[in-house]
Amino acid sequence: MEQKKIFLAESEMPRQWYNIAADLPTPMEPPLHPGTGQPVGPEDLAPIFPMPLIEQEVSQERFIDIPEEVLKRYLIWRPTPLYRAYNLEKHLDTPAKIYFKNEGVSPAGSHKPNTAMAQAFYNKISGTKKITTETGAGQWGSALSFCCSLFGMECKVYMVRISYDQKPYRRVMMETWGGTCTPSPSNETEAGRKILAENPDSPGSLGIAISEAVEAAVSEENTKYALGSVLNHVMLHQTINGLECQKQLAVVGDYPDVIIGCAGGGSNMAGNSFPFIRDKIHGKEIDIIAVEPASCPTMTRGPFAYDFGDTVQMTPLLPMYTLGHGFVPAPIHAGGLRYHGMAPLVSQLILDNLIRPEAIHQLETFEAGLIFARTEGFISAPEANHAVAMAIREAIKAKEEGKEKVILFNWSGHGLVDMAAYEAYMSGQLSDYDLPEEEMHRAVQEIAPLPRPKQYKPGTIS
Repeated sequence: MEQKKIFLAESEMPRQWYNIAADLPTPMEPPLHPGTGQPVGPEDLAPIFPMPLIEQEVSQERFIDIPEEVLKRYLIWRPTPLYRAYNLEKHLDTPAKIYFKNEGVSPAGSHKPNTAMAQAFYNKISGTKKITTETGAGQWGSALSFCCSLFGMECKVYMVRISYDQKPYRRVMMETWGGTCTPSPSNETEAGRKILAENPDSPGSLGIAISEAVEAAVSEENTKYALGSVLNHVMLHQTINGLECQKQLAVVGDYPDVIIGCAGGGSNMAGNSFPFIRDKIHGKEIDIIAVEPASCPTMTRGPFAYDFGDTVQMTPLLPMYTLGHGFVPAPIHAGGLRYHGMAPLVSQLILDNLIRPEAIHQLETFEAGLIFARTEGFISAPEANHAVAMAIREAIKAKEEGKEKVILFNWSGHGLVDMAAYEAYMSGQLSDYDLPEEEMHRAVQEIAPLPRPKQYKPGTIS
């Protein structure tokens, strides 16, 4: 019989995370203090993050040990299976081999617990009693609620209003694990009240929700803030995914020619691809694609600039591709991809030509999701459908070129609480949205693009 699923034994689960900062061919620009404009130090981050996470944020160590208490809890769902998409290959009549990493088997249904578990642990041992956070589609908020429950901490989530309304069962998931969820912008914070005063019908944005969560964290005793994407330590924790993939593909003697992941803040595609990017830096030929919505084209149309991570400018300035901290994206169903900025690590790798960004329209992603569901059986989250759609494009391209490629994509989560989105698509209620040029100009006028550094060419270092 064909081997459909490639498993690792629990004893084979990686015991370290991989830190790509140790192998970057071009040094990154430092985060800047929002008040002074100077590089931030550990003392600047201490009000919102516990020290172990701050140390990981700035670490240059290549491999970092995963604490035993985190490993034990990873075993609830890890290692996750790698699937060969035979039925999809047959449907597309492609010579390509298509593999997908199934991160939807976690209790929260996505890849997000990989970092939520680590962040909950480090907060717990640092004396934190409560964690505040934001969430877009609700995957991160539900993951952090789940992980906080295992460590006996409170979890407060500010959920982007449009997604709060579109996805009520994400809120129920958070509450089932003991978290509390408030639609953002809210009247609970000064930041939320300011936004509502300007626009009482604001659909919200991740930037606004971050502002509320950070304000709540610094206002309460024994409370810290957690971020589900963008920052270096988040990318680090997600790499257990790609490290498992490397072991699994070795079992069947394959290695990817193409790696694909959807990208909103960067953690999902980074977690799967970063261990392979290390190989690419050292000469391996791999096409690594980060896929974003055409309605929120951060990487494909935004400038590389210093910008705030939140709307009311409380966070450090980060060097990243951005649409501007005041950008409010269109209310598409892929709420987890509706963020104005891209992770600095991912942004730097794009500058170095190690990652190729692409944008896809909403309707194509849902069509791809239906094809995937009707061939492989799994119903994808709207975010994951972006990776599915790009994998289908690449498989068709392989057929047209007559090449036997190996395609790997990260299936970042299931869509079983996103069925309203599928209903809207199948009933013809969804449409594509191209961000108008004048709106792009308005969104980025408050930020100054950074000069692009000299381009790095993969394979030029040993």
